[in-house]
Amino acid sequence: MGGNRISSPAALSVLAAAAIAVLSVFAGPALALAGERHAPAGQTSAEAAPASGLTIASTPAGNPIPPGFLGLSVEPKGLAHYAGTNPRAVDPPFLQLIRDIAPNQSPVLRIGGDGTDWTWWPVPHMRRPPGVKYDLTPQWMSVARTVATTLHAHLILGINLEADSRRVAAAEAQAMISRIGRQAIDALEIGNEPELYGVLGWYRSASGQHILGRSPGYDFADYAREFAGIAHVLPTGVALAAPSTGAPTWLDQLGTFLPAEPRVRLVTLHAYPLENCVPGEVATVSELLSNQSSRGLADGLEPYVATARAHGVRVRVDEMNGVTCGGARGVSDTFTSALWALDTLFEMARVGVDGVNFHTVTGKINEMLVPSFTHGRWQMRVHPEYYGLIMFAQAAPPGSRLLALSGTPAIGVKVWATRAPDRTVRVVLINKHLVHAEYVRLRIPSTRAPATVEQLRAPSMTAKSGVTLGGQTMDPQTSTGVLAGRAKLVTLAPSAGTYRVRLPAASATMLTLRR
Repeated sequence: MGGNRISSPAALSVLAAAAIAVLSVFAGPALALAGERHAPAGQTSAEAAPASGLTIASTPAGNPIPPGFLGLSVEPKGLAHYAGTNPRAVDPPFLQLIRDIAPNQSPVLRIGGDGTDWTWWPVPHMRRPPGVKYDLTPQWMSVARTVATTLHAHLILGINLEADSRRVAAAEAQAMISRIGRQAIDALEIGNEPELYGVLGWYRSASGQHILGRSPGYDFADYAREFAGIAHVLPTGVALAAPSTGAPTWLDQLGTFLPAEPRVRLVTLHAYPLENCVPGEVATVSELLSNQSSRGLADGLEPYVATARAHGVRVRVDEMNGVTCGGARGVSDTFTSALWALDTLFEMARVGVDGVNFHTVTGKINEMLVPSFTHGRWQMRVHPEYYGLIMFAQAAPPGSRLLALSGTPAIGVKVWATRAPDRTVRVVLINKHLVHAEYVRLRIPSTRAPATVEQLRAPSMTAKSGVTLGGQTMDPQTSTGVLAGRAKLVTLAPSAGTYRVRLPAASATMLTLRR
């Protein structure tokens, strides 16, 4: 759930019940890594058992990580916030920050979210639908085209479904194809989280009453009929994306939906481990760092990935972040989110998704990038979570495959390894403890080469600034989108074929071994 909708208390109570059902699946009983033990994130060193050695397998498992695996998701209105409104002077640090998480690749940018159903391309002689708040313009289309062209990006573009109008959907799609360019569009995503249409208000009436987009009881069968009608009037030659949801009861219908809609070439899933939509809910640091919020989240999606694969359809988690409804203060805006994001991206790769888009919402707690434009110059403030994305991009270049490990990581430690097409091995070790360091002994068969060591660190788990990656950081108001400062990398030589690595508290460490 993107989390921008406003609802009445009665609707919120319904949503809370639905949310509990969703979370019970997505954050349900977590499967452990081989031999992994579990403890609260803040467990002290006195309580932690000593770590045994780990061996990284030499044979990769699973599918190669595809190009464009990691990208961003922004709202339609947010595109102007991040990229600007001048197609001849698009925000340079924003473009560079997209490159940073998809280096030397064609990134995938999703423009969607809740704003999908509050947006339209004005239709001549048609009154604006009551729930629409934002008009797409030729200028907006030109900015989107410039972003796509400059980055060689592929766009996933939301199409309004809640307006329940084939004319609205067809006009919007045609404008996007003709003005942005068919070649830049990866897929048109019809609607956003339609399971909420009959629960949350689409707009307020003049008297202040919340008006639902659909009648209560709106279900997947209703959605499937509407989707088929909309798909019928959209221009051919462009793939469609659906169902743009994270609701298990809806995703369970994929097996019958996909054969009926052959134009759906991309299954889009949403994933948030924690909820912060109902008054009284409090997402915590320990909850976000728990294995349920990373591995449990990915395990909950694995059956739907398998269904999509069985039908020859790509699958992308095109909206993900740690906490719904804009995030939780003290969690989403802290270094906690960086370690969660890094770990969860590996988990998503493990279950075989084709890509992940992190959702950043203007003005919300979980907004990762905060742009400003003063004196004719763009600048960007980068929040801690983004650093986790950058480290993942470094650790998993296109074509990389995960390597299995044997042994028992210490409590609160996650270990991931990849092998790139050039046979470079990278090992990422995440220490989720708040206060104490861990030591890990790594054995990597067939190599005795020294490893380059890079660390992702912050003053504390709840730090909102001071994050460094390899000793470098973004300027407080970066105008380049490039890590600044002198890199602090060290070389670690093996002893008797084993690398002994110190993992500071609240940190991630990456070893790189080039063949």
